[in-house]
Amino acid sequence: MTTPETKAQAGEDLSPAQAVKQALSGFTGDLRDFQADIQTQLEKQEEKLTMLTKTKLTRPALSAAPVEVPHKKAFNAYLRSGDDEGLRGLDFEEKALAVSGDGGFLVDPQTSEQVRSALSSTASIRAIANVVNVEATSYDVLIDHGDMGAGWASEASNLVETSTPQIDRISIALHELSALPKASQRLLDDSAFDIDGWLAARIADKFARSEADAFINGDGIDKPRGFLTHPIVDDASWAWDSLGYVPTGVDGDVTADGIVDVVYALGAQYRANGTFVMNSKTASLVRKLKDADGRFLWSDGLAAGEPARLMGYPVLIAEDMPDADAGADAVAFGDFNIGYTVAERPDLRVLRDPFSAKPHVLFYATKRVGGDVSDFAAIKILKFAAS
Repeated sequence: MTTPETKAQAGEDLSPAQAVKQALSGFTGDLRDFQADIQTQLEKQEEKLTMLTKTKLTRPALSAAPVEVPHKKAFNAYLRSGDDEGLRGLDFEEKALAVSGDGGFLVDPQTSEQVRSALSSTASIRAIANVVNVEATSYDVLIDHGDMGAGWASEASNLVETSTPQIDRISIALHELSALPKASQRLLDDSAFDIDGWLAARIADKFARSEADAFINGDGIDKPRGFLTHPIVDDASWAWDSLGYVPTGVDGDVTADGIVDVVYALGAQYRANGTFVMNSKTASLVRKLKDADGRFLWSDGLAAGEPARLMGYPVLIAEDMPDADAGADAVAFGDFNIGYTVAERPDLRVLRDPFSAKPHVLFYATKRVGGDVSDFAAIKILKFAAS
């Protein structure tokens, strides 16, 4: 910065005000030059950073090794060797992994999702039922199955008291579902063995088969109650707490008229979301049925993954349904999303037991699930009988 010169006019001295003014003018000019120099240097630095960034983005990655998730690594170590230090050291709220109060650990989110996906995709009532997650030991469903009274009245007439709706409470208890797969310690020591995938597949297979049977045939004792274990009465005399049936008209066989009858025995409010449920043997008989014009009542799905349709309604093939024998309740039709409720706790626990079956290691997996009919008017049965 240069020092401004203060010169007086010929024969005159500068006044103090003029001297200050000239000094400020010189300082302002020097400051402006300094700012311009700084701006130039900043622009050069920005150009260099832009070139470096472009060079870094165009370079190939040095390594494509996946980053292992901490909770998955800790759970894998627990399954293989019983080392639970990694699990106990995790921040459970952030990692969605917790220690069970009665022993064992919650399955890590990825493995738990594998089991959940298998349960949802299996041929079970779960696929069409109302599935709810609960934290308690039971789940209550309140059903209003009585109409509230109403009446017409004129301006001058007296109002008459009308009837009140009838509300029932259905309590669905949760029961413990367990699986006990085992593996040798030598297999667990093999790092190439996918312990998470193997465990998820074994648990899912066991749970899916047990649930599918219980939701249809379970007696409600230490397991869900199946809808076929409730009283099944002639639909003409149907009452709450029972399921109404429609006969096919032929003992041990199915007829097109019977299919039509069971569809229209269901109330219109349920029929729009109706689904047929039967096993493969029954389906082989039903898909041969034709109407009066020779057209098949059964039609296959138009796209991959779509269910077959019977009279325009989807068909669920559940192998735990009864075979088409004389007097069998072999076909169900209804809105199962309203008619049947599956209640479950969202967690899945696994306890490692290396002692009970040496030299093998047992994995005791448990979850809590319950199920029962939640609306008896939403499900109808087709009985393979003359009447």
